[in-house]
Parts: sequence; structure tokens; C-alpha cells
Amino acid sequence: MTDNLLHAYTPLILWMSLGLFIFRFLPQWLPRFLGRGLYWVGVPLELFALARQSQLGQFNSGVSLPLLAPVVTIGALVLGLIVAFLVLWGWKRLLPYNSRVNDGTVLEDKVSYFPMSSQTRVPVSSFYSLDSNTQGSFILATVLGNTGFVGLGIAPFLINSDALGWAVLYSITHNLVGPYGMGVVIASYFSQSKPSTRWWMQLREILSVPPLWAFIIGILTQQVQLPQVIESGLQGSVSIVIACAFLLTGIRLGQLRGWKSIKLAVLPAAIKVGVTPLFVGLATTLLLGLSGDRRLAMVLMSGMPSAFAGLILAEEYNLDRDLIASSIILSTLLLLLMLPLWIVVFG
Repeated sequence: MTDNLLHAYTPLILWMSLGLFIFRFLPQWLPRFLGRGLYWVGVPLELFALARQSQLGQFNSGVSLPLLAPVVTIGALVLGLIVAFLVLWGWKRLLPYNSRVNDGTVLEDKVSYFPMSSQTRVPVSSFYSLDSNTQGSFILATVLGNTGFVGLGIAPFLINSDALGWAVLYSITHNLVGPYGMGVVIASYFSQSKPSTRWWMQLREILSVPPLWAFIIGILTQQVQLPQVIESGLQGSVSIVIACAFLLTGIRLGQLRGWKSIKLAVLPAAIKVGVTPLFVGLATTLLLGLSGDRRLAMVLMSGMPSAFAGLILAEEYNLDRDLIASSIILSTLLLLLMLPLWIVVFG
């Protein structure tokens, strides 16, 4: 299992390390340009290519895929969303002085104070202050998982071919409903640069998402034969997009300032890799009666680290990039510790 994990993690480690090394030599505009390029061109191209590959048929080996996989996928997304909102709600309840001082006046400079006595006020670190952009990134990091780049890279080494179709269907459902459905709504709602709180504006954001249309067009054109050079270019572009996503994450990690984002990222990383797969494993066992590799496939995919798509959305909607980048690296490291546990408990 160690060799399989090392093989799956080699591209991630290689490109993120390169991003960490070269970030100081890059112009400041390049990371945002790269992120927007992935959102508008790279990811749509990747999903178009993957849709044309008809991977469902390839992995399923003729066995009809059940509807339970997308049900579990949506359930895991909703669970992550509920947990994220509960944590944010509890954060505000436990720290009532985040935005006010002990005399009840609002702080214009957004610096918080704990009341120690009638004469003393102690400033609270900005670690405790969560603005709208940070809340949006917190939720994205908690809810969205890397089921494509990491999930489908690891799953074939850990579960048998009969159950692999469950993992593939989970990944496809997650990508359509998660990053470019629910994720777009969350990013748009919490973005201060693109405020859109009305439901029809949120719907417009979803319908204008390039990756969604690229995937649909790819599905509809599966039977259309393209010139071999174009087909080869499309399939080769997938590796390039993955490498660029890893590179962008490494660049953003290199640009982190201080420990604020690292501290904040502990919670979403722990929820994403620890809490969510535990609940999915218990629910699929007790409520759906799954066992063996099928159950393990659902647990593994629900426990994938925070998605690179979250960072791409943060670039597009101007959210807290540092928090998502920190959550990606922390959840990826936690995954190495949690994988053996999930295999023993739910395998």
C-alpha cells in the first residue's frame, strides 16, 4: 500500500514543491492569472476530455451502477455544509467580542478585544476575526474534496475493480454538484467583490459556470469522432491541468504570511478528512447496509483532502486563498494518517 500511495502522491509533491520554490521569482499577477485560466479554460478542457473518455463504462466493467453512490455523494456534501455552518455559528457564539468591545461600541478597524476588567481591554488576535471572504473559504475547504486528482488516483490501488465504479460515480457526481454547483453558490454568496444574494443571481452564476457546460458537451459528443491529433491533445491536457493546479497550490502556500491561515485550516482539514468519512462510513453501514469495498469506496472518496477547485474558486471570486491553500496541504498530510485507519475499519 505504501508503494501505491507514493506513486499516487508523486505528481502532487513534485509540482507543489516547484511552486514553493519559484513563487518568489514570479510576478504578483501570475497566480491570479493562473487561477482564472484554470477556471475558464483548464478545468473545462479537462472535464470535456474526461467526459469523452466514458470512464463509467471503463471502470464499471459492465455492472450497472446503483443510484446509492450519487445519493451518498450528495449526502456527504450536505453533511459537510451543515458541519461547516455549525462550526462558524459556534465560533461566533463562543467569541461574542469578536466585533465589539466591552462598552458595546463597534470597532471600525475590526480589531477585537476581550474585557478583562472595567479598566482593561486586551486585544484579540485577528485569528479570531472571520470576515465574509474567510467564511466562504472555510466552508469551501470543509465541503469540497479532491475526488478527481487524488481520489481516482488512489482508489484503483485500494479497492477492487467491481467497486471502482462506485468511486468513479461519486467523483463525477461530486464534481458536478460540489465545486461547480454548490461551490459556485457559496463562493458567489460570500464574495465581497461579486455580491449576489438573490436566488436568481445564484442560479445565473451556476448556469454560467464553464466546467459544467464543458462536461455536458463532452457527454453529448462522446460518439463524435475527432481527428486523432485533437483527441491526443485533449487527453494530454488533463495531465497539464492537474500539474497547473498543484503548481498554483504550491505558489499560494509559498505566499502564506504568518500562522493565521494554518491555524484556521486545522478545523476544515480535520472535518474533511476525519469527521465526514466517519459519518459516511457509519451511515452506509447502518442505514444502507453496505459493506466491503463498496463501503470503503464511499468512505475513501468522502474523506479526500480539500479540493484544488476550492482554490480556483477563491481566485475567481476573490476569497481567502491562504486558508484554502493551507487546508489543502494539511488535509493531504492528514489523509496519509487516516487512510490506513479507514481501510482497517471499513474495508
